[in-house]
Amino acid sequence: MANEHDVVVETGKPNEKKIKEERKDGEPTPAFIGASWAALLVGVTAYLIGLFNATMQLNEKGYYFAVLVFGLYAAVSLQKAVRDKEEGIPVTTIYYGISWLALIISISLMAIGLYNAGSIVLSEKGFYAMSFVLSLFAAITVQKNIRDTQRARERA
Repeated sequence: MANEHDVVVETGKPNEKKIKEERKDGEPTPAFIGASWAALLVGVTAYLIGLFNATMQLNEKGYYFAVLVFGLYAAVSLQKAVRDKEEGIPVTTIYYGISWLALIISISLMAIGLYNAGSIVLSEKGFYAMSFVLSLFAAITVQKNIRDTQRARERA
């Protein structure tokens, strides 16, 4: 049964109507949500495939993997802290500061690691840097989309 927020769409078949739910205010579009998830999957997958195929030692691969995981967590944590603060949800100063510090440290570890990596050619360094940045940005966007969707559905 359709409600006031739904849009009834004719399917072209006799006696058949498809109910399409209308997007809530503040809710991201399905295309944006899909693009965000795709960017996250492409960034992380490309980074991990590059790492798997790299000729570096296993301990180096572990370092770059740990930096990726740390960076993803730090980016999402910082996005949540910033958003909570903006929306008036209490965030301790220490947590907010640690979130910023963790993201800065993860980016610094990646930059320092790539700068000092003698076994990686410059084009590979660029590849790791770009897939790392894409992954961090996409993780922030995916978390924002999840939160926006949840908030829009709570208001409805």
